Amino acid sequence: MTTTTHRRLAALVLVSVALWPVAVPVAYADDPPGAAGSSSPAPVIDANSPGLMLPDGATLAPAKVLDIKQIVEEEGGQQRRQDTNVDVTFALQAEVLFPKNSAKLTPAATARIAAIAAEIDKMGSGRVRVFGFTDNLGTYEHGLKLSKERAVAVQQVLARALDPGTTFDIRGYSEDYPIADNRTEEGRKKNRRVEISFPRTSSAPAP
Repeated sequence: MTTTTHRRLAALVLVSVALWPVAVPVAYADDPPGAAGSSSPAPVIDANSPGLMLPDGATLAPAKVLDIKQIVEEEGGQQRRQDTNVDVTFALQAEVLFPKNSAKLTPAATARIAAIAAEIDKMGSGRVRVFGFTDNLGTYEHGLKLSKERAVAVQQVLARALDPGTTFDIRGYSEDYPIADNRTEEGRKKNRRVEISFPRTSSAPAP
């Protein structure tokens, strides 16, 4: 066999070795220290390390339950429900409750308010807040009057459906406390609203 042939065979052998799959040991997170493929043993945490200990005289803060907020909004934002660990708030757009610039409830509004009253009764809440809001069109004084009249109209429907001992807090805030941009009609529509809120009792868990 010639020298050239030997060289060709040697090259073929080298190429075959390079292409042959090689099994590489791999260490996973749940492998014990020193497992195949691990370059070093798993770190050991010293529970007595000074960096993990409280300074002399320091104490841990009391345990606290975070106030988790959940918001569910109808398509179009006509009604929104907000649940926290503390209370429940329903926000109803004025357009689904009243004619324009009016505090007279529509028949459809009465059904919506009655459904909220049933929720209040289920929660066992004895105190209800009914707050009215307007957009920034018109005078502030007119907004105060209209927002209060609308809050009163909603409260009267709630009162007929709830326990006579229920306490109400009724207020009108005009354009104060907007929840959207008053520079657009979409934002003003969201700001024209009546909010009904009541505390969550200990026997009524958040959904």
